[in-house]
Amino acid sequence: MYRTEPAPHESVLAAVVLAGGAARRMGGADKPGLVVGGRTLLEGVVSAVRAHRPDTHVVVVGPERPNPRAEYVREDPPGGGPVPALRAGLARVQAPYTALLAADLPHLDAAALAALEGACAPGHGAVHSDSTGHPQWLTGLWHTGALRTALRHYEGASLRGLFGPMEPRLVRSADDRAVTDCDTPEDLERARNR
Repeated sequence: MYRTEPAPHESVLAAVVLAGGAARRMGGADKPGLVVGGRTLLEGVVSAVRAHRPDTHVVVVGPERPNPRAEYVREDPPGGGPVPALRAGLARVQAPYTALLAADLPHLDAAALAALEGACAPGHGAVHSDSTGHPQWLTGLWHTGALRTALRHYEGASLRGLFGPMEPRLVRSADDRAVTDCDTPEDLERARNR
């Protein structure tokens, strides 16, 4: 575990940002380090989180970087997938709510996070849905305790399998760009041209 941020403090929200994937569809590129709009994808996601709530404890699951400032941890084994990454990040969270975000959301903004927070209710998390109504599991906000309980009883590998039974509220983004990730070189090109 690497620490480049002060120890966790009291905050209503933590963010776990998954930044350790293999990026196979991007030819193995360091996706979180790709630049869109003058900053890396990871810097953009962390900036959106801090614009929404400046006191958010941000945990990045992936290789340590000089920027952005965050707490960096690795899943075991590194590259083990989103569920082990979530477990590793969540182990560092003390806040009552946790945002789970991909590191490759070039246009994520504070408004998208505020919409999730507004939709989160007792017993229900909230995730953005795309224009076809499909949940975008890596743009969600959850009650931390409910996440821990679900993970304790889950042996699968997919986020859909973990989160689907939790029946999150779906939030339709006012701007799909805010919740569109970059999985391919074509996605990256579109993000750079917006």
